[in-house]
Amino acid sequence: MHVKLSVNINKIATLRNSRGGNNPDVVKAAIDCQHFGADGITVHPRPDERHIRYSDVREIKKIITTEFNIEGNPAEDKFVDLVMEVLPTQVTLVPDVPGQLTSSVGWDTISQSKYLRGIIEVFKNAGIRVSIFVDPLEDMVNGAADTGTDRIELYTEAYAKEYATGNKKAINAYVAAAAIAEKKGLGVNAGHDLDRYNLKYFAQHLPNLLEVSIGHALITDALYYGLENTVQLYKRELAGK
Repeated sequence: MHVKLSVNINKIATLRNSRGGNNPDVVKAAIDCQHFGADGITVHPRPDERHIRYSDVREIKKIITTEFNIEGNPAEDKFVDLVMEVLPTQVTLVPDVPGQLTSSVGWDTISQSKYLRGIIEVFKNAGIRVSIFVDPLEDMVNGAADTGTDRIELYTEAYAKEYATGNKKAINAYVAAAAIAEKKGLGVNAGHDLDRYNLKYFAQHLPNLLEVSIGHALITDALYYGLENTVQLYKRELAGK
């Protein structure tokens, strides 16, 4: 199965915002990533717009030729309004709190089931595929199936940390979670701290994996290897080459 690579370009925006102006150009980065082989572009606009701005999302929508994935917390009305305006291919719902540095936990799909069902229905009625960020826990995956979501995105920080120490058994929880998702009819995405060292092993052990979203590691590698080479490098890792 071809696993899609969606490149998260938030860090490009972080660099731009640190100096002001439009260098580097976030929209051009999205165009280039697509040209270099990325299967999609991911953005995660936060309420303070400290990296991707809401205006960036609107401009990227105009040039997108692949899949467009917008991440964020639907508790923010501003975020929901943006998604409904832009109508991306996919919205990935993440339970971030205001000011959070980066995503750090999946949804409690049991206690927040009613809320998730309601907001997921809003997006699906607009023709947007919905994925929700979850930890690789049986109860949370089963709970996700009850929300009406199309997919889950497995939060992979724990895997990345353990794999870096040589503990390949860290994959086991994700394999089990993906198997439950498949049984429940859910598509499986993954993201957070995946990089060129741990990506191949992860993809090889989740045969039903559909998509990974990678930002920080890929953009960091691009500083050394160039953006085109890096996108292709990650594509090869996903293909097991």
